[in-house]
Amino acid sequence: MIPYLSYDEPLFRPPSEAYSLIFQVTLGCSWNRCAFCEMYTSKKFSVKKETDVFKEIEAFREYSSDIRKVFLADGNAFVLSFERLSRILDKLHESFPKLNRVSAYALPKDILSKSDKELKTLSDKGLKLLYVGIESGDDELLPRIHKGETFESSFEALIKARKAGIKLSVMILNGLGGKKYSEQHAINSAKVVNAIQPEYLSTLVLSFPYGMDHFKKRFEGEFKELSKTELILEMGNFINHLQLESTIFRSDHASNYLILKGILNRDKGELLRRISQVLQDPSHANLRPEWMRGL
Repeated sequence: MIPYLSYDEPLFRPPSEAYSLIFQVTLGCSWNRCAFCEMYTSKKFSVKKETDVFKEIEAFREYSSDIRKVFLADGNAFVLSFERLSRILDKLHESFPKLNRVSAYALPKDILSKSDKELKTLSDKGLKLLYVGIESGDDELLPRIHKGETFESSFEALIKARKAGIKLSVMILNGLGGKKYSEQHAINSAKVVNAIQPEYLSTLVLSFPYGMDHFKKRFEGEFKELSKTELILEMGNFINHLQLESTIFRSDHASNYLILKGILNRDKGELLRRISQVLQDPSHANLRPEWMRGL
């Protein structure tokens, strides 16, 4: 019988963690103020008791010793202290001898709170990948969405993680600045990604689960939603300004109208060609139907 995991719903994980064993070590998000994010608004942030986490790990150890990937939830498990993360990693490797990757969501501020030595130790103990929502590299837009980060804080934190041997999967939010900030959002987001050179890059499209008016109340300033064509134009502007060495790029989340995949900059020309084709004739483009977005 598969052991019971006491998940506090809702539970989120990156698409690439579909086959990972998930342990909730925190509940909710310690920041939870971003104007665009509704993932954890139904939860009050808390840290799960270490004894409870260990009991769940031990239960799965009895069930299977073949676990190879573990994802630590919730929104930013990396907010935990170095000491607690270190103990959790030790427990995971003691329990699952074939484990080869532990990953988690992280905020730049939580990376910066740890020393270079601590990050290197966590990497050596198996923390191999962090998912970071940069959202934007534009310092005028970031405070308007209450991100709590800047171009510099994201750059400094993620370079620090990379130097420690931790791989990065970063996300930019297409359409985040609306019509007014679209161009600077695209260009400055490309600049921060170029400076970091992450192993993985993805884009999602801004969505409004509680309606446009709800988002506008949380957005600090003027916001006018981009049309499908304008979203794709912004994507083209973003990709055009990217200068990457070997970053795996994915724009295939359910929110995306146009599915794009490749390695940048190797496939940059092909991605821009596809975008150009869509912009020239949107009616014949193979765009994801509206009803499929969010599935």
